[in-house]
Order: sequence, then structure tokens, then C-alpha cells
Amino acid sequence: MPADADIFETLRQELRRGSLILAVLAQLRVERYGYGLRQALAETGLEIEEGALYPMLRRLETQGLLTSEWREEEKRKKRFYRLSADGEAVLIRLTAEWRAINDTLQHLL
Repeated sequence: MPADADIFETLRQELRRGSLILAVLAQLRVERYGYGLRQALAETGLEIEEGALYPMLRRLETQGLLTSEWREEEKRKKRFYRLSADGEAVLIRLTAEWRAINDTLQHLL
């Protein structure tokens, strides 16, 4: 892979990382379990690997932005996640920030 492709891939991953956090928070306004969340994101065109999603969910929960609980569904235990009150407040602020950045980038590009 050429050096410029490596640079592009690194920058693409950085760009996606913040966007995926915002998408995950937005999707968790409705309670979902991990696999269901992955499916919902994929349906919107945002693929995310399990190896990236589950650590992100744990980190967001540790930060107080999500709550979770284990429940049995379809004869399997699943961990369900939902935005906490703090998460909702952060999502509102991040959404405003995203829109401001997006408006600026639209103008620049």
C-alpha cells in the first residue's frame, strides 16, 4: 500500500471515531443490545466492528453516558444499553457542536 494510502486510512479512522461515538449515543436514545445496535448502525451505512463497539460501550458507560442491564431474551442473556440523563445532555451538546463543525466544513469545502 502506498504511503499516501496509509496516511488516508489513518485520517479516515480518526474522522470516523468521533462520528461513531455520536452515532452510538444517538442510537441509544432507544434501548438496544450490542448486536442490535451494530445492525441499526449498519442499516444507516455506519459499519462498526465488535472489537471497536464493545470497548466504546464500556467506556461510555464508565463515563456515565450510558446505563446497561443484563436480561434474558430469546433464551439468551443480553446486555441492553440506553442513554443516561447525562448522556442525553452530552448528546444534545455534541449534536450542536457537530452541526456547527459541519456547517463550517460545508462552507470551506
